Amino acid sequence: MSKAYWIAQVRVDDAEAYEGYRRANAAAFDKYGAKFLVRGGAQQQMEGSGLPRSVVIEFADYNTAMACYQSPEYEAALAIRQPVSEANVTIVEGYDG
Repeated sequence: MSKAYWIAQVRVDDAEAYEGYRRANAAAFDKYGAKFLVRGGAQQQMEGSGLPRSVVIEFADYNTAMACYQSPEYEAALAIRQPVSEANVTIVEGYDG
């Protein structure tokens, strides 16, 4: 079974309030075994347009990644993040090649 990933780009408009989201999302990420591969850091947009912060989170499989996003724990965290940021989030199945 292939791993799956959340790939997100985020612009944070209120860093203090966003910290509340980071604290709140820990419950969902712990429950679903999320592993951060990229969490902010230096980046350079080489093509297209994007947002200034990138995050890549690994999950055991696609169903687990989807379940985490749709969980009550993450929905509670999302309610904190959405008013203070803009985000593009994609859930993608990994390549077993």
